[in-house]
Amino acid sequence: MTGRGIDQVLPHPGDPRLYEPYVTSATEYVSLAETANGPIPRPVAFSYVWGEALAELDARQPDVRVVNLETAVTASREPEPKGINYKMNPENVPVLTASGVDCCVLANNHVLDWGEAGLLETLGTLDAAGVKSAGAGRDLDEAMAPAVVPVGATARVLVFGFGAVTSGIPHGWAATQDRPGVNVLPDLSPRTLRRIARQVRAAKRPGDIVVASIHWGANWGYEIPERQTSFARGLIDDAGVDVVHGHSSHHAKAIEVYRGRPIFYGCGDFLTDYEGISGYETFRDDLVLMYFPTLRAADGTLARLMIVPLQIRNFRLNRVSPADAAWLRDTLNREGERFGTQVQLTSGNALTLDWG
Repeated sequence: MTGRGIDQVLPHPGDPRLYEPYVTSATEYVSLAETANGPIPRPVAFSYVWGEALAELDARQPDVRVVNLETAVTASREPEPKGINYKMNPENVPVLTASGVDCCVLANNHVLDWGEAGLLETLGTLDAAGVKSAGAGRDLDEAMAPAVVPVGATARVLVFGFGAVTSGIPHGWAATQDRPGVNVLPDLSPRTLRRIARQVRAAKRPGDIVVASIHWGANWGYEIPERQTSFARGLIDDAGVDVVHGHSSHHAKAIEVYRGRPIFYGCGDFLTDYEGISGYETFRDDLVLMYFPTLRAADGTLARLMIVPLQIRNFRLNRVSPADAAWLRDTLNREGERFGTQVQLTSGNALTLDWG
């Protein structure tokens, strides 16, 4: 979430005015963070917010870098009447390219915070920056289409973006044949699975890796409803999906490996301006994770999964302490028990996944 407070410390801060019940300026989120953890220099370089994540990306060199971008990228001053409206100035889009992001998934409950005009500007800004997008579009066909990221000479990763109304996406944000919007899932039913399966089969070629990126569920809590589990497994069984990338929760949730394919039920936040906001401290949303799944090219199954914990402090990603890494290990192990997954601490406070 590179909007709002984070946008204000970047080289080109946009109009800070907000229309929230208690906060009228995005600069107040900067002040909250500084009260909690000390001064933030302004302006910061575009690479600043990524902090220690950049060293991990340089060391591991992932073939494809995918994020859920939970903000509009727009200069619009016409917010949707929904109470919380995130945006980042389009001139700050280099904050995304500074980390080499290949694909931004836009199927979430903030991409239309500044209306259809804001979404169209977001799409155009990402296109101009060479960053692919999925899950929202200028019409339904574009919103449903996968982002196609080449890997090497012949391989490809296809990223499909989906949004569920359980994450707070209004029904009215659904794209249609003549209206921009989000690729909204009507439900998590077998009928919806069959539609997605037809779509994936039409796009997938031999050797492709398919990612289904889904914004679903509540912001807080570790519960994973049975309908989510059934749907995620159905994406693998019926649609040939290789990775289920779930998000919406502000903290990491359980990981499952089903038929050799990873299901991330909730990846948690990665970059936010939530420092200093109280109320959910027990979930430790300041602790975030980078997920590095390695998939076998022959069949798309998971070969290994490395997870790197980091901590948000001063709007920047920092190394975690051994105690915080152990807390994350214990949390993932507690939540993964029902799915038969466990993580082990390795050197440098990294985590590696074990599954049955």
